Amino acid sequence: MEKLLYLEASPRKTRSASIAVAKAFLETYAAAHPEDQIDALDLWTLPLPEFDGETIDAKYAVLHGQSQTPDQVKAWDAVKAIISRFTAADKYLFSLPMWNFGIPYKLKHFIDVITQPDLTFSYSPSAGYKGLVTKRPAAVVYARGGAYPVGTPGEAYDLQKVYVQLWLGFIGFTDIRPILVEPTLGTPETIAEANAAAADLARQIAQEM
Repeated sequence: MEKLLYLEASPRKTRSASIAVAKAFLETYAAAHPEDQIDALDLWTLPLPEFDGETIDAKYAVLHGQSQTPDQVKAWDAVKAIISRFTAADKYLFSLPMWNFGIPYKLKHFIDVITQPDLTFSYSPSAGYKGLVTKRPAAVVYARGGAYPVGTPGEAYDLQKVYVQLWLGFIGFTDIRPILVEPTLGTPETIAEANAAAADLARQIAQEM
């Protein structure tokens, strides 16, 4: 039995294009892998530690090889609990909308919490940075109002997919499978066509993962 972690980053729920495509993935995945466990994590209801005060001091104590104070240990334990849930998975599904050309702030907060030295990445002067979350596939559903094709002027505005791909690569992912839901703004026909194409791709990837 393996575990799939599903991270949901849209607050729109039943009106969300990214969630609708993720649900198509999850339904197919559950049918294709009935023995697997699916852990669903809604970033809009998950309590995340604030990354200030004792928490950030605890991080720098780790970075500099220093011991932590009791308050820093307590703060760091809250961070490690979130990371443990993340790294316990064998496979991943993310769904997220584009907000102001980037990602929702709830997802950014989550990324800032779990991207930590010696937990999801390591660093040494000789080897540089090394991701520690390795040999695991990730499917990512990106919903966005417009389209940002590679090689066009619009590509520069896509700070959603580019950022998530870079972050996943930094912490160790090499098998990243994007699913684009675009455009989510337009005529009813173009929107329905985009949603259907994304859902079909999501089902295909769910079968293969």
